[in-house]
Amino acid sequence: MRQGQLEFARLWVFKAEEDLLVVRQLMQSEMPVKSAIGFHCQQAAEKFLKAFLAFHQQEIIRTHNIEFLLKECSQLDARFNEIDPGNLTDFGVEVRYPGDFLEPSFKEIDLMRRIVGEIRDIVISSLAPKFG
Repeated sequence: MRQGQLEFARLWVFKAEEDLLVVRQLMQSEMPVKSAIGFHCQQAAEKFLKAFLAFHQQEIIRTHNIEFLLKECSQLDARFNEIDPGNLTDFGVEVRYPGDFLEPSFKEIDLMRRIVGEIRDIVISSLAPKFG
């Protein structure tokens, strides 16, 4: 792997970790904005998956579709097959525009955070040893 590709994957991970930081901060708010939490969960999952693809020198397709990205990643690591993305994809675009309002429950938020955690665990365990 070339250093530039490794750095590109590292940047995807960094951006995903930023989204998780936003999720943690929003969860600690007196009035958590649940749709924003859903959006940042989706974004974190998307970026972790794209980091994994970048690391493996795969094309990064412009999509917010978590199911598609999981399928692409599962061709490289079967552990991704075990992740059920639920409705995480819906929070990538639909929550950002009027008329497509999605307001997750706290139970759904907990599920989204668990999904992102599963994705993160696989990605970090695979990539961290190479990051040095």
